[in-house]
Amino acid sequence: MTLELSRQYVVSLLTKHFEDVIDLDTEKHLYIKAENLHDVCLIFKDEPEFKMDMLRYLDCVDYIDHFELRYALLSLSNNQSLTFKVRLWGRDDPEVASVVDVWEGANLQEREIYDLMGIGFINHPNMKRIFLWEGFPGHPLRKDFL
Repeated sequence: MTLELSRQYVVSLLTKHFEDVIDLDTEKHLYIKAENLHDVCLIFKDEPEFKMDMLRYLDCVDYIDHFELRYALLSLSNNQSLTFKVRLWGRDDPEVASVVDVWEGANLQEREIYDLMGIGFINHPNMKRIFLWEGFPGHPLRKDFL
């Protein structure tokens, strides 16, 4: 069983590396600013305090006024896990940085989110649909999809 790192601990370590990367810190969830996602993920992977060498999963939720990406990470060497979120505002062509170069396991998960939710991942090596055919009208897991 892995130990989930506390929000307070993660925030204290992140503030050593960055001035302003926390979007929102609630009692239950830590939100990273979308524009800092890639840099924060590099810290999560490379710094000895974290050593998050595995992306367990990446998913997306449509809240109508914004999208929320959830990243779940795992450190095999430290036997620790970490979950954080990123909010994307607006429905027209939302984009965020790809983390495929940080964790190769993000490749298919980012493509799935692109295909079904319409979130673009900047610098993804193969950003195309994975389930539906090219030219399919829309993204079927969006709440506004008819």
